[in-house]
Amino acid sequence: MDKQTVVVLFGGRSSEHSISSATAGGVLHAIDRDRYDVIPVGITRAGAFVLEEDRPEKFALDAAHLPEVVDNGTRVLWPEPGGDRTLRVTQTDGSVTGYGEIDVVLPILHGTHGEDGTIQGYFDTLEVPYVGGGVLDSALCMDKHFMKVVLQAAGIAVAPSVTLRERAWKQDAAALRSSIEELGLPLFVKPARAGSSVGVSKISDLSELDAALAVAFAEDEKVLVETGIVGREIEVAILDGVDGIRASLPGEIVLTERGFYDFEGKYLGGDGVDVVCPAELTPEQTKAIQEVGIQAFEAVDGRGLARVDMFLTSDGVLVINELNTMPGFTPISMFPKCWIASGLSYGDLITELVEAGLRR
Repeated sequence: MDKQTVVVLFGGRSSEHSISSATAGGVLHAIDRDRYDVIPVGITRAGAFVLEEDRPEKFALDAAHLPEVVDNGTRVLWPEPGGDRTLRVTQTDGSVTGYGEIDVVLPILHGTHGEDGTIQGYFDTLEVPYVGGGVLDSALCMDKHFMKVVLQAAGIAVAPSVTLRERAWKQDAAALRSSIEELGLPLFVKPARAGSSVGVSKISDLSELDAALAVAFAEDEKVLVETGIVGREIEVAILDGVDGIRASLPGEIVLTERGFYDFEGKYLGGDGVDVVCPAELTPEQTKAIQEVGIQAFEAVDGRGLARVDMFLTSDGVLVINELNTMPGFTPISMFPKCWIASGLSYGDLITELVEAGLRR
């Protein structure tokens, strides 16, 4: 069988640049080289598309030195719609090299300009097949406010919250503060359009609100202040593959010392958090979690994959926290761990995602 060519696209302009790059290290290491030819393409923090080295170890997740895409002077020239799908690269000396026709792009990008529908729309315009969510589900799930609106419309429980715009907060903080006080404590303050817990704070006293908002507004001028839900933190992985939409065994984030599952706990090996998959649940709880995960995925018109994060309260209520349309694939990420626990290896998971992108 002839190999198909996969462009692994990573890096990007968001605050999650390094996490995307670390994810690329895992994918480049695990993708089936007998089945696919791979072209690594990085996006620098400034937004330049460059031809990267095909060396997984270059992008290993190292807490002391997070990986990144550095501008090496090359420039990727994407195929134009209606023509062949040859990927061309302008080299540092100005010459242009063809790298053959590409079959599909695997955009393992997190955050703005990658997980928000913009890159998806770009490839739709170029008529280049790609893996994962489309424009609509990516945009909806990137914006936590509108994600909640859609989930509530589908009858799915979400945490009560107040959405703030930075300009409105500066103009009339007193009125907005009153609405926030009605939410109760503790509260989570989150940028509306950021991931990996970047810019997120947990506050236990309203005196901490202004400082938490300053941190969140530094990431996004739109911020959610959300009621802290007391319950087990459960995550379930969703795949939209050859066998239709299906859910993995659920996993659980177990906090022992850390206040919440923050950036350090997720990616830098911080103490006080355990990522457990499968979670200790009854068969009935597992089924309910899988069902609500699929319902949430379908509510946002999900495509390809997602990780659905939720809380399981003591009285058995499932409250959706968020959906991630391009969850991390780092060695310690929940999404691959849940599928491995469900009987699908890391490499086979990547293959299934790529094949789904090729079929579309």
